[in-house]
Amino acid sequence: MRAVRKLVLLAFVGLLAQLVDGSLGMGYGVTSSTLLLAGGLGPAAASAAVHFSEIGTSLVSGVAHHRLGNTDWRTVGILALPGFVGAFAGATLLVNLDAGAAKPVVAALLLALGGYVTWRFLSAGPRRLTFGPRPSPYFLAPMGLFAGALDAIGGGGWGPVGTTTLLSSGRLEPRRVVGSVDTAEFVVTVGGSLGFLAALGSQGIDWRFAAALLAGGVVAAPVAALVVRHLAPRVLGVTAGGIIVLTNLKTLGDSLDASGITMGLLASVVFTLWVLWIAWAVKLEQSPVAGAGLGGSRPPREHATA
Repeated sequence: MRAVRKLVLLAFVGLLAQLVDGSLGMGYGVTSSTLLLAGGLGPAAASAAVHFSEIGTSLVSGVAHHRLGNTDWRTVGILALPGFVGAFAGATLLVNLDAGAAKPVVAALLLALGGYVTWRFLSAGPRRLTFGPRPSPYFLAPMGLFAGALDAIGGGGWGPVGTTTLLSSGRLEPRRVVGSVDTAEFVVTVGGSLGFLAALGSQGIDWRFAAALLAGGVVAAPVAALVVRHLAPRVLGVTAGGIIVLTNLKTLGDSLDASGITMGLLASVVFTLWVLWIAWAVKLEQSPVAGAGLGGSRPPREHATA
């Protein structure tokens, strides 16, 4: 019964993580890996479970984004192959690391990614973006390679690096950034999954965890693509980033044998800052500039300032 409850909880995690990921272009891998690590799973096993579940969720999400016109296929085509190579190499590297030594490293990496997500969604302020020419292959290919490798090593990173870099470049409409990154992620997760399968073998992967995450993610994927026009992405991004930071702070503290008092004080400070950041994100979303949208072609609350 306890095992069943754990799988149901993982399915719920997959649903929420994909809802955020499909709306923001980031969050599924980092959020799912964070919670699997906190539950005691090793870094390689956690990342493998996440990547196998993402094969299904990213495929459904990509199809949904395509049908809604959220995909720039030129960007997808340039990102996909370097992302595949990077993810395969990253998976092989992670498997060859000692699990005990890798856990604090991966937790620190995820903590940094959580802070990065939070910062990116708050740093732009309530400004309106203008869009230049589409990104060149010389910009997209190295980014895809790096993001793919980071995604496999950290269990997440494709979205935080890919989505935020493309959004900050101002060269693609935000909904096309989210749709294109999510669609290319299917190829990236195949690369990472093949790397884990080659290095771990089928016996080294917890297929129950992968199936539970997949079940929840598949339900959320088309919903996320549909509501991408209406969510307040900045608030969701800051919320997800704070959860990632708090959870990995605990994992890192446990790995370093930090005292309970030290961890309690750190968690209290981070939690207080997180609440303030969410309040600031809400204020930015309500500002007249943010409410003005992008060129009048989109509903008022959208991905303009991430």
